[in-house]
Amino acid sequence: MDENCIFQLVPNKWVSEQLLMALSGMSKHMIQHARRTTWLEGREYRHVAPDLNPKMNSPIMYNREAVDNWVEKQRPAIRRRITK
Repeated sequence: MDENCIFQLVPNKWVSEQLLMALSGMSKHMIQHARRTTWLEGREYRHVAPDLNPKMNSPIMYNREAVDNWVEKQRPAIRRRITK
């Protein structure tokens, strides 16, 4: 194989937290907070297990497309007057 080959990887629909952080720019804390307060299991995230019977402490995968939609639905920030 040529040493100058370039590979482009395209992430799956469901990604790990580490990859979601790299793709979205979200911090670990922001992801955890969204998961606890607004995201729904099965839509933005889901627990996964090799035996197809995940537990609450099973690894979590994130639906990057649903997370992108969640970001798009965010209301614009409100400009605040800064007082001195």
